[in-house]
Amino acid sequence: MNLTEQQAYLKAQKRVKDIKAFYTHLSVYCIVIPTIIFVNLKFEPSFHWFWVSTLGWGFGLFCHWLSVFGFYLLGFGKKWEDKKIKEYIQKEQNK
Repeated sequence: MNLTEQQAYLKAQKRVKDIKAFYTHLSVYCIVIPTIIFVNLKFEPSFHWFWVSTLGWGFGLFCHWLSVFGFYLLGFGKKWEDKKIKEYIQKEQNK
């Protein structure tokens, strides 16, 4: 395995790890938030404090999604990445 193949493998391995971490985060959110809602509505139905947890954690989950998938969907995918790498290499060579 040459250096570029090894780099590609490590990059792919990191990507898979990031995706797995996001889905773990999503799974925990989907289990914990309904539990929080149940506890809130069962013991303090007059004050809906569960919205703080739901929206705060939901925002964190959205940011996690954006870091794993969103930038690719927004045009910051592999082509953009390769273009930027070439651009910075060229800048360094011209110094």
